[in-house]
Amino acid sequence: MSVEATVQRIWNEERPENRTAPLRAGLCFLSLPYCAAVAMKNRLYDRGIFRQAKLPCPIVSVGNLTVGGTGKTPTVILLANLLREKGRRPVILSRGYGGNAKAPVNIVSDGNRLLMGWREAGDEPVLIAKSAPGVPVLTGPKRFLTGRVAVEHFGADVLILDDAFQHRALFRNLDILLVDAALPFGNGFLLPRGPLREPQGALNRAHLVIRTGGSGETEQPLPGAPSLPSFRGIHRPQGLVEAGTDRALSLAELQGKKVCAFSGIASPEAFRESLTALGAAVVAFRAFPDHHPYGPSDLDALRRLAGASGAKRIVTTEKDGIRLADFPVFLAEVSLLRIGMEITPAEPFAELIFAGLAGHSSRPSRGICNHEA
Repeated sequence: MSVEATVQRIWNEERPENRTAPLRAGLCFLSLPYCAAVAMKNRLYDRGIFRQAKLPCPIVSVGNLTVGGTGKTPTVILLANLLREKGRRPVILSRGYGGNAKAPVNIVSDGNRLLMGWREAGDEPVLIAKSAPGVPVLTGPKRFLTGRVAVEHFGADVLILDDAFQHRALFRNLDILLVDAALPFGNGFLLPRGPLREPQGALNRAHLVIRTGGSGETEQPLPGAPSLPSFRGIHRPQGLVEAGTDRALSLAELQGKKVCAFSGIASPEAFRESLTALGAAVVAFRAFPDHHPYGPSDLDALRRLAGASGAKRIVTTEKDGIRLADFPVFLAEVSLLRIGMEITPAEPFAELIFAGLAGHSSRPSRGICNHEA
């Protein structure tokens, strides 16, 4: 079992097991310096000692409190398309996690053309660029620099920060926080003992919360923020696509069909459950680590798995399809399940977003400028 899988197993323990006690103790010890660093950084921002850099247009941040898949990428796509349809000129800024591009500013898409592949830009920025036509996508470690390029060269009148709740160096008008409806704080511990990136109190920085996953039937107000505007985020299958040709298929194609499925995303079981809910008979399933770079041996193993299981179709996610671009022959054998984010109630959510953007202010803050912006 890999280190990542072992840590995940400890995070998910309902009752601590005796045999994992030494590992839990080690992870707790490693959490101490991380916790101290997070607390110090937040204190410096909260007291105005560190100043947030500002750009001359409103900014919306999408992020979460825990590591793992809460639906940030589909939410960013939804926001970008919503803003563009309403006549705004959004540009999306991402760190480019997993990409090997080293330039301070990387243009993944100019809104018309895809200019970088997933190895350079990372799989999520490429997926966002393909799913939000007409919206430029930029990556780089310093969002202030990528934001300035977005404004000066692409005429952005609103910026969307992908996975930026912890990136406090840049001021934002709206902080959208996504949480897992069933386990909003994971096991309650900070990294690496648990999945929390910040203590639960950081919830107070958010302007609104979107709860994803879970059944949605027994949700309670989040502790410490009972009045925070809350919405429901539903991962909704939108279609099936032949990966080799981009030909759209009906979701009905999956009903009663024997399927071999695989995915390298943060929540592979959620993908499997989506297929089952669509009526597919998932006769074989293989989970890979998030952002897994597929190689020939993986594809050979998947072909053998599909053949041995009697599957009639091989299915994976759109995000996985991005990382299979180097293998067109295998892609021709695969179907991609396209999943989008649906937020309810939709109209109040949109009203809150545009009200937040209308209150844009670019007045500078006091304090020391944080050069990591």
